[in-house]
Amino acid sequence: MLSTTSSTLKTQKKALRKAVSSVLRSLDSAYIQEQSAAVAVKVLSLPSFRQCKSVSCYLNMPTGELDTSSIVKEILSSGKTLFVPKIDVGAEGKMDFLQVYDQEDLQLLPAGMWGIREPGTEYNGVKRANALEPASELDMILVPGVAFDRSMARLGHGKGYYDRYITSYIATGRPRPLLGAFALALREQLMDATSTNDLVPMGEHDWKMDIIVTPDEVLHVEHY
Repeated sequence: MLSTTSSTLKTQKKALRKAVSSVLRSLDSAYIQEQSAAVAVKVLSLPSFRQCKSVSCYLNMPTGELDTSSIVKEILSSGKTLFVPKIDVGAEGKMDFLQVYDQEDLQLLPAGMWGIREPGTEYNGVKRANALEPASELDMILVPGVAFDRSMARLGHGKGYYDRYITSYIATGRPRPLLGAFALALREQLMDATSTNDLVPMGEHDWKMDIIVTPDEVLHVEHY
């Protein structure tokens, strides 16, 4: 982690988030789809993905983010248990995961925050969706983000949902997801730092990733 004061850390994160987000917004949808397909091929071929049984996968924003739809489809068709994020803005940014049983359930999800499909508070269309029980364990969490680097650091969208979730998940006595936290990234989101000053800024409550998958490579935490 970088040694920074709280205010400096926030400033660094805000600046990097703004710079990368600007680049992502400028990307052509066809270019994003091309990269998304390449990432999906790599994810689906990973031994850790093939052996996992329960997976949480984020549903992507309509623009400026890697498309996870083909990965989600494979999770469902392969018989794995799929959980998708549900943000409760009224509970200090609490995030939970709800189980989606099939493609029909998935298509019934309405658009929530940022245009992302998720079970709504008053939405009953996904009649079979169940909250992840406290005793349940996840094998794998597929994580979004704004920027990543080769030290496996992650910069999120600034709300802290995933960092808090992983922290609280482990605090219940459950092990960190056995097959890890996997970040999915477009080329433009991987910072190829030439010095420590160019690394993604990290605070004490920020979690590093176990694996980062880009269209061109798969980064593993044991390499660093």
